[in-house]
Formats: sequence, C-alpha cells, structure tokens
Amino acid sequence: MRAAIYEAFAQPLTIKTVPDPTPPDDGVVIAVRATGLCRSDWHGWMGHDPDITLPHVPGHEFAGVVAAVGPGVASWRVGDRVTAPFVCACGVCPQCAAGNQQVCDHQFQPGFTHWGSFAEYVAVARAETNLVRLPDQLDFVTAASLGCRFATSFRAIVDQGQVTAGQWVAVHGCGGVGLSAIMIAGALGARVVGVDISAERLALARAVGAEVTLDAAGVDDVAAAVREATGGGAHVSLDALGSPATCFSSIACLRKRGRHIQVGLMLADHSRPAIPMDRVIAHELVILGSHGMQAHRYDAMLALIQSGRVLPAQLVGATITLEQAPAALADLDSFRGAGVTVITLG
Repeated sequence: MRAAIYEAFAQPLTIKTVPDPTPPDDGVVIAVRATGLCRSDWHGWMGHDPDITLPHVPGHEFAGVVAAVGPGVASWRVGDRVTAPFVCACGVCPQCAAGNQQVCDHQFQPGFTHWGSFAEYVAVARAETNLVRLPDQLDFVTAASLGCRFATSFRAIVDQGQVTAGQWVAVHGCGGVGLSAIMIAGALGARVVGVDISAERLALARAVGAEVTLDAAGVDDVAAAVREATGGGAHVSLDALGSPATCFSSIACLRKRGRHIQVGLMLADHSRPAIPMDRVIAHELVILGSHGMQAHRYDAMLALIQSGRVLPAQLVGATITLEQAPAALADLDSFRGAGVTVITLG
C-alpha cells in the first residue's frame, strides 16, 4: 500500500510503498477512503507523543470500508462502511466496563500507538468494541471529519459540559474542534462566543452559529471581554486550541460555578500552564478534561447529524490527496486556512 511515513521527528514525510496490514484475530483491516488532517498529528510528528515509535504513519480520523476480517470477529463483514474513535478500547478493563472507553486502561490509537490512516489501509483491533457503522447517506469525507474533532466536541459539549438552551458557551480557538463545538452548542440552543485571531475563522464561526465573535489580538483582556459580552461570564467555556493563554482565558471568563473544558492538547512545554486558581476557588469553578468519545456514543452524535440540526460538511475547508499530505501536515502550525482538511484516498 501507499502510505505517508516519517522516519525522524519534525522531518519531512515521504510517500512510500509499505506492506499491507493484516487483521488481528479480533480486528479488521479498513480500506481508507478519507482521513482527517489534525493538529494532533502535527504534535505526534513533532515528537510530543511518547507512544510513537519510528518509523511512523500518522492519521487517526478515518472512514472507509472493511477490507479484511479477523477470525474472531462476528459482527462485521467485508464491505461494511465504518469509522472508529481515535481512542480504541480493550472492552474489558474497569473503565470500559463502566462505559468510559475513551479513557480505557489499555487503549490504543491508530496514528499514535500504531500506524495510522495516512495510508490506503489501516488495521483496527477489537473490532466488536471499536467499530462504528456509518449511515449510507453520510459520505466518507464528512465521516472522516467527525473522527476526532467533531466527536470530541460532541462529548465535551453534551456529556462533559452538559450544555443546555440559553446558556452562554465560550469557545477559544475556532479551528476544527472549536467550530464543531460552536455548531453543536448552537444546535442545543446555547448562545456562543467564538474567540480567535483569524478573521477568516471568526467569519466561519459566525456562519456556523456563533452569536458573538472576538478577535483575541484586538483586546487586552480576552476573559474580561467574554464576561462583558455574556453579561457576567460563560456558563461553559472550552479551550479548543491548547495553549497557556487560551487555557487561562477559558477559565477566567467563566461566571460563578461555570465549567471549563480542556479539549486542546497541552503537550511538551505547555503541559503545566498557569491557571487562575483564585477564581476557581472563590467562584467554585469546575475544570474538566475531554478526551475523545466512546464508540457507543456515536449513535447519539449521528442522530443529531441525521436530524439536520448540525451540518458537519460545512466544516470541511479543503480536501487534498495523500501526496499533498506531507506539506499540509508540516504547515499545520501556521494556522493558515479555516475548517477541517481531509485527505481523500481510493
């Protein structure tokens, strides 16, 4: 198969022909039709993820067709249209037994712990736990765009944030995760503030449901600006980027008893950010993490999509070929462009 592969961190990827994967006894091989290009892939390529072993094929947001099935798999057949969470679970540990597969004690992640989907085929173990059947009307490009950013935002807004109609939600960073969160929160009837430094991204944020947008480069105190715009602070605020500045602002912009949700990765030098603990204590704020979403929760997300209340296809900013992926991955830290970029294969 063709795959985009790197043999050293922060060095150019190349397109090579490598051996096809074979299905694990309890898993499948998926013929990748589309795969998202995500900032998490950039973090891995930069060497920020200790689970990556070189050489490595990135890619963790994928959709495709089952191409081969292991002997221990009963529920899936060749030809099934599928996707999978970026956190794949064992299905048997205490976390999985409690329904929290997104924090499985023995999780594996194609694109990080294993070779990923910047390739024509990708192997997924424990298929009975991890595969998600795609509705026939959902195209592969849109399905791939759900894999990390939209699904993560769905869980952050719905399950972790418990957002309800009429609440103010602040979203710091209007990339793929942030735009997804804005769209989902708006569908629930929330009032949304989108914060970014890109006019293009702020325009897209307004198009997908933000009632208020703030250019963070144009204000001295982002948190104070959000509190003013919301009449006292956000009920729920997401750091959808993952930087010390956005994390601090997301916490500091909350009203009393508000909930901060950290979605953007905080790795390497950003892993221990300063936080306004005085406000956390005095205002009884809640700080939550959100890490992907379980396969069994995809039905609720897909039902929301099929209802027409959210249109994730609007978040796809560009489609590119596998040959264009190396340059596009290297450029992710520039934050150019808006929306989700998806690599198409097959």
